[in-house]
Amino acid sequence: MSVSTQLELDELLTLAAEKKASDLHLSVGKPPVLRIDGKLVVLSDKETLTPDHCKELILLLLNDKQKEILSREREIDFSYNYKDLFRFRGNAFHERGRLSVALRLITKKIRTLEELNLPPILERFVQVAQGFVLMVGPAGCGKSTTLASLVDLINHTRTEHIITIEDPIEYIFKHDKSIIDQREVYSDTLSFPRALRSVLREDPNVVLIGEMRDLETISAALTIAETGHLVLATLHTNTASQTIDRIIDAFPPYQQPQIRSQLASTITGVISERLIPRIGGGRVPACEIMIANPAIRNLVREGKIYQVSSVIQTSGEEGMIPLDKSLATLVKEGTITKADALLWSVDGNLLESFLKEL
Repeated sequence: MSVSTQLELDELLTLAAEKKASDLHLSVGKPPVLRIDGKLVVLSDKETLTPDHCKELILLLLNDKQKEILSREREIDFSYNYKDLFRFRGNAFHERGRLSVALRLITKKIRTLEELNLPPILERFVQVAQGFVLMVGPAGCGKSTTLASLVDLINHTRTEHIITIEDPIEYIFKHDKSIIDQREVYSDTLSFPRALRSVLREDPNVVLIGEMRDLETISAALTIAETGHLVLATLHTNTASQTIDRIIDAFPPYQQPQIRSQLASTITGVISERLIPRIGGGRVPACEIMIANPAIRNLVREGKIYQVSSVIQTSGEEGMIPLDKSLATLVKEGTITKADALLWSVDGNLLESFLKEL
């Protein structure tokens, strides 16, 4: 690889940080592209990437072992430290026989819930000794950042042993009151299921699972929560009710009654997050927050998941927040436009009713 290619990559990574982009895309047939405030911005002053040029840039991000995995598996998740200034989470992949990469910028500073403009009620989820907290929402909507904030809150306020299992490691934590051991799939363990099978022998109090991808991972997470630990995990679902359904439906029908009972006894809460364009620039979170009160637990146990949204809407005094109410509040505060609120709304009619109430 040439020195000039390394300098070009350094320039692109620095530019992504300076522009406060969330992502950098390198794809053949187009100049480099940044995602800023949720929108793709083409760096038109840069050259269109050829297959060889794009491959050279991407291979500079990978070590020899990662290159082997990419060649064998045709794609790879990885992390990349840039001169100890900032960090990227990447996915390199093949498309039509050519290499592309998507890089997500990870800030070195782990921000607090207040700095992230998140509801203070989220602190409740990490003030318990055991349970199951799920962070859900579309890709790129702040799940990892919010979970990092919650883990760091535990780190600064409680004396616990925290183990994270991630693919790849994103935010780097520093020990404070807690011990934090971070394990990366392929580097420190062969797989999520394998790491979860051994985690109970590692004396944890809190376990962070970067992503629940399959039945084996979901089953292990439930067992860990049930055996007296606090489990924090992410899932690619949109709402609390959809999340509960997804977990239960992952199991064969004959197991589902048992899983409903297990989930009802362990679930602590579900946070569903969206990042909405802020008027004037930047993005702001809107959240649906479900807290597992007795009514929610009974609905899960009885399989009446379709009623969960109604309980969230009528339990504001307990700290629950429907997504549409969160969006309506941001509109009323002049933080986001009504058009963007409607774009992200679960129920446009419900959003309209909240706008009239507020």
